[in-house]
Amino acid sequence: MRHPLLAVLFVLAACGREPYPEAAPAAAQEPATPPAAPATGLTVYVALDEQWSRPLLDRFARELGVDLVQRHDSEAAKTVGLVSAILEERSRPRCSVFWNNELAHTVRLAQEGLLAPYDSPAAKEIPAPWRDPQGRWHGFAARARVLIVNTEQLPDPTTWPTSYRDLVDPKWQGRCAVARPLTGTTLTHFTALRKALGDAEFDRFFAAMQANDVKFLASNGATMRETRDGKLAWAFTDTDDYHVAKTKGFPVACVFPDQGEGQLGTMLIPNSVALIADGPDQQNGKRLIDKILAAETEALLAAAAGAQIPLRPGVPGPQDPAILAAGKFRAMAWDVEWTAQNLARCSQEFGRKFGL
Repeated sequence: MRHPLLAVLFVLAACGREPYPEAAPAAAQEPATPPAAPATGLTVYVALDEQWSRPLLDRFARELGVDLVQRHDSEAAKTVGLVSAILEERSRPRCSVFWNNELAHTVRLAQEGLLAPYDSPAAKEIPAPWRDPQGRWHGFAARARVLIVNTEQLPDPTTWPTSYRDLVDPKWQGRCAVARPLTGTTLTHFTALRKALGDAEFDRFFAAMQANDVKFLASNGATMRETRDGKLAWAFTDTDDYHVAKTKGFPVACVFPDQGEGQLGTMLIPNSVALIADGPDQQNGKRLIDKILAAETEALLAAAAGAQIPLRPGVPGPQDPAILAAGKFRAMAWDVEWTAQNLARCSQEFGRKFGL
């Protein structure tokens, strides 16, 4: 029987993506398909963009005095490449530590029994909702699911969209976008939204989006580019994609949606880090996790171009005032465990809505 967590890979294949992509090359001189990581020694699998994670990991390796093998995910794989590798290697783990930027996938690995408990002392100040009670994973440094608005098309802020419900408002017909919810943070968002709304209401919402000619694009990066270039008035994306466009001088603004009384709130999707059960060099793996979970790491990720939002109170956030600090906006309460269990099923269901 097909493994349920691998079902999402077949949707990727239907979209023309490679089901088991290798990590992206770190530099032009490296081979396009790097060799598999050794089964011994400290090895980290990393889904966060390499330009932000590699410098930190190189520094941590020097400070710890260890040799660290890094395997980075490709943008096209949207985390699934590394998750599938961990699943395939479960009988002989090659990975010591998994640094993921898609929390629900990490939680699913915990549900599969592939993560080892480790209660890192560096995580004590991280809010409880973002720490596994059994210590199998810890969240940190989040992205928010926000609306990116083209301010040349919509110069008056009072006319900006403010909710996910604006996707089905006829006044925005054909002028707004969201990534296809087959992978990435949009899959997590829409899976959680299905739980929050209930199946019947969610299906009505999805049909209304299609009827409203919402543009379903390939990725959050694509929705950002179509908006920044003025081809769309606004779109859903993540705070890191918005911030990249803003810092490059494009006429864009950021809206944290659903902030009114009784509304769902804005979804936060943290990074996470976990120790792989029976992975090599567990002791140094724990030391590396402590480094990754340090408050300083959240501050550095906030200051980087990815503008990650610290989960701890008191840690300096991104310099862009439009990216609000955790606790300064109404956050969506989403069921992480349910979302993790239902990612693959929902990816297949959403794929069928697009004829895949």
